[in-house]
Amino acid sequence: MCAERFCLWLVLGLWTMAVWAGPKIERWQTPNGAAVYYVYNPEPPLVDIRLVFAAGSAFDGEKYGLATLTSGLLDKGAGGWDADAIARRLESVGARLDSGVARDLAWLHLRSLTDPAKLETALATVRTILSAPRFAEADFAREQQRLVLALQQREESPEQLASLLFFKAIYGDHPYAHPTEGEIETVKAIQREDLKAFYRRFYVARNGMVVIVGALDRRGAQALADKLMGALPAGEPAPPIPEVKEASTDKWVYKSFPSAQTHIFTGMPAIARGDPDYFPLYVGNHVLGGGGFTSRLVKEVREKRGLSYSVASYFLPLKQNGPYLASLQTRNDQAQAALEVLVQTLRAYLEQGPSEEELAAAKRNLTGSFVLNYDSNAKLADYVAMIGFYGLPLDYLDTFTQKVDAVTRQAVIEAFRRRLDPDRFKTVVVGGLKAHEKQE
Repeated sequence: MCAERFCLWLVLGLWTMAVWAGPKIERWQTPNGAAVYYVYNPEPPLVDIRLVFAAGSAFDGEKYGLATLTSGLLDKGAGGWDADAIARRLESVGARLDSGVARDLAWLHLRSLTDPAKLETALATVRTILSAPRFAEADFAREQQRLVLALQQREESPEQLASLLFFKAIYGDHPYAHPTEGEIETVKAIQREDLKAFYRRFYVARNGMVVIVGALDRRGAQALADKLMGALPAGEPAPPIPEVKEASTDKWVYKSFPSAQTHIFTGMPAIARGDPDYFPLYVGNHVLGGGGFTSRLVKEVREKRGLSYSVASYFLPLKQNGPYLASLQTRNDQAQAALEVLVQTLRAYLEQGPSEEELAAAKRNLTGSFVLNYDSNAKLADYVAMIGFYGLPLDYLDTFTQKVDAVTRQAVIEAFRRRLDPDRFKTVVVGGLKAHEKQE
């Protein structure tokens, strides 16, 4: 299950600076209304194509897991081909296809050689997958059972359970509350006709976009986009995801688990994509909990006191307010002490912010590593898809380092105070210690 990993579009990079000052992103629409984002890169002779739809789990309704099942069935049979025939067609031309679902969106990602004959076979295959999925009964039953088994295995992971309970705690009855993969009982209740209806509603041109990065000229990219999206009806965009309101759930959630370790997640909804507070929060969190061994949380909780195996924090912006999450893993008998230090460190940071030295080091690290994370067509396609889907400026990559460098200590303090209130955090504890009983 790679749903949430897709939304690590949050990890930032820049095209190799010896080649690009910043990739030139061009935008247009297909005749039936799909947005197209295109970057030309003549080497190597490959093209990465990302097809993105507002068809994530936030649109499941009460049928949690519906978006994931629908996405999973697309390449299990289409037109006259079963899953094996589809795989053989792609392998015969050296193409690769994967797909996935996050809370806001679903995607298919094709990588192909640009040799005309090979690319034609790859595109014809994906066009059929996209426009004529079979959703055969046997394929549906098999995929449904596979997903149920995966969800049963999830019950054996304290970390995954903590994540699941955390999203429920902070989002309440909002569509972001339920896990992208669904729940065992809801997945079992989904019918094949539900997938067909979901596909017909959300896999339409005006609800989708195409990202093309690689060794195709503009004319070739236009023809490619028209070919892939041209078989889809125009349709309508997905309805807006509701705004996030504070959840009326318990402040503490405890789940006993037969494990030597306790997992603790704490936080709240904080920020949406495109918010002006993003850069102060991004840079500031690198100091607080996102900078690995240099971060304050690691120093205070792990290095000084030896209270955790791992500790970190991050912001995950979504279409609506995504979460701020601070998490740690520790021995059961240290869970209470570790949580206390985590909260104390966060409160002190909200009061004082980073030092000038910490802030300067964070900026150097973020801008210096920017170059290293943006070194392939596939990574660039991911990033351009994020820019397009969330409506960020086309020069976002060009201005990223300048915006990081422009962050001040005062801007960090003000942004953190606006977005975070530890008194409103929801805290999830999965393991052997009822940390909340000692806190209250």
